[in-house]
Amino acid sequence: MKAILTVLGHDHVGIVAKVSNKLAELNVNIIDISQTLMHENFTMMMMVTLDDATNFDTVQSNLKDLSKETGLDIRIQRQEIFDAIQKL
Repeated sequence: MKAILTVLGHDHVGIVAKVSNKLAELNVNIIDISQTLMHENFTMMMMVTLDDATNFDTVQSNLKDLSKETGLDIRIQRQEIFDAIQKL
């Protein structure tokens, strides 16, 4: 399954490392990544894939915990939902 992950927040060292390490722990593969810095605001968007053995809800819960730990807004959506919202 493909999913879109977004990360927003105040820029600081290690954001990409923390997010990508958490994804690796959860067996989630990053297939595309885009990031930018606007003034002191960090934004990142990733397209990721989850294999059939990886539970989406578990990934989402772990990323919510990481969001609380880092003070970043980290969200993941199934690609089909993300695409449908973008069409509105």
